[in-house]
Amino acid sequence: MFEKTTRMNLLFDFYQGLLTEKQKAYIALYYLDDFSLGEIAEEFEVSRQAVYDNIKRTEESLEKYEEKLGMLTMYLEREKLFDELTALLQEENAYSEKIETLLGALRKTD
Repeated sequence: MFEKTTRMNLLFDFYQGLLTEKQKAYIALYYLDDFSLGEIAEEFEVSRQAVYDNIKRTEESLEKYEEKLGMLTMYLEREKLFDELTALLQEENAYSEKIETLLGALRKTD
């Protein structure tokens, strides 16, 4: 599967609207901005343990959202199908500017 950081970043992209402001801030600083637990704790004037606990609970929440809603799974499957279709069209020399435009439009419908 994915490296944990990549997976959490993708899950955050899909489900951040379901998180509290504090959860969003902690996850964004930890995974997107690569802050340490200590740096986040200092920023919010809380203990390192409080930051750790919040991040762990938020990771669990993100995984539960994915388990129930499956948005990341569907996205990855669509991307795989787009890649396979693109490769097949190129193999068959059927790839054209029009097809590229249509595939691009399909990708944007997410």
